[in-house]
Amino acid sequence: MFDFFANAFGYVLNFIYNLINNYGLAIILFTILVKLILLPISIKQQRTMKKSAKLQEQVKSIQFKYKNDPEKMNQEMMSLYKAENMSPFSGCLSSIIQIILLLSIFYLVRSPLTFMRKVPTDTLNTYINQMKEEGKEVNNVYPEIDIIREKGKTNEDVKVNMEFLGLDLSQIPNQNITDYKVWVIPVLYIISSSISIKLTTALQQKNNKKKEDVIDITEGKKEESNEVDMVMQTNKTMSWLMPIMAISIAFVAPLGLALYWLVNNILMIIERLVLDKILKAEEE
Repeated sequence: MFDFFANAFGYVLNFIYNLINNYGLAIILFTILVKLILLPISIKQQRTMKKSAKLQEQVKSIQFKYKNDPEKMNQEMMSLYKAENMSPFSGCLSSIIQIILLLSIFYLVRSPLTFMRKVPTDTLNTYINQMKEEGKEVNNVYPEIDIIREKGKTNEDVKVNMEFLGLDLSQIPNQNITDYKVWVIPVLYIISSSISIKLTTALQQKNNKKKEDVIDITEGKKEESNEVDMVMQTNKTMSWLMPIMAISIAFVAPLGLALYWLVNNILMIIERLVLDKILKAEEE
């Protein structure tokens, strides 16, 4: 499945690359294009999140009222979602679609010769064998990146212009630890990830604060407030764990992949801020 989407996206990325002959710029334009395609899904998802936050007040009341009658509680909750024309699982489909697309693009950027340049597998295997015979190391995870770096200089069929603002996007940080330039994009990616996570956490805390106030007024129950505190604490923990995961990935990934993630994060931050203002204006 991921191969199918990666192959389809490869035609688009290759079309952009042929126009500008620069892999870095092609990735940036491609990322913007993908974001625009996913924009309707993002809008729907953010609207669903805001609507869900409002419904949580009523959901909490139902859960408290029928806590000793699970069957009645489920019936009342389903009636609530039906009355609001909303599925309790709404948002899941859009999240699944975005995950599928994200992994497909990972496949694409990891193997640009296969999915973007459409180089036959036999040709790639021939180059890999030649490199091994020459005593050159071939990365098992990113063999096509090594082919571009070593064979792209003399073979037009596997040539991809990876130079971008003085950086070589075929470089992998853990293979070039002493070269400070390979850390520019991963560090920016980590910073953008932290900003994105903290922004999401801040929005969630804002919603949770509203729900906590309502719960304290309507029910006066400490356990519900503790539940909100638990969610907030989990989000705070994630804001530390995610950057750690991000640096681990950025450390072993080619800079081309890190560039895609960086641009995607920047666009995501802009998207969340803009959509939050637009949806807030709609509510008012």
